[in-house]
Amino acid sequence: MKKTFVLLALSFTVFTTQAQVNFGVKAGANLTNFSGSDVGESAKSLLGYAGGALVNYNLTEAVSLQGEVLYSLEGTSYKFEDVKMKNKMSYINIPILAQYNHTSGFYAETGPQLGILASAKVTGKVDGRTQSQDIKDEFKSTNFSWAFGLGYKLPNGLGIGARYNLGLTNVPDNSDANVKLGGFHLGLSYTFGSSN
Repeated sequence: MKKTFVLLALSFTVFTTQAQVNFGVKAGANLTNFSGSDVGESAKSLLGYAGGALVNYNLTEAVSLQGEVLYSLEGTSYKFEDVKMKNKMSYINIPILAQYNHTSGFYAETGPQLGILASAKVTGKVDGRTQSQDIKDEFKSTNFSWAFGLGYKLPNGLGIGARYNLGLTNVPDNSDANVKLGGFHLGLSYTFGSSN
């Protein structure tokens, strides 16, 4: 038993010393919308933003795992009669992505994302005045999606990436409505101490 424990501890030490962990920050723009059979034709994409921190864990020279924590403004815009409205939903998104890194600097990534709803408001102009109403109670507290992305990393740590988040769960609360939330993200990142 003692020999097995020592062997496991030694293997873990060798594995962790060979692996490289890098930390970084990222920020960018979102273009999101509701999708599903119960979404009206008037729903249009909403331009938002996202930013936060990342941890990249190199498993091999070509494969890494990247976890992120991002504050993200998402939602949709639509027109109701003569009033333009916006559903603005703020999420704390936590994607866990597997990345394939090419020696040229290009990479592809995919993985699940958990979104924790921080706030949800509907805003619009009525009689020339902007009005806002809290609608957080109308939506589920979490949103699950699957991310697909491509990007490029410079040796100095700078990177650019494009990602599509495919909404997997219905976001309205206490409803059977088929309404999912997803969209595109284009962002810049900087990884500290990066050599890739």
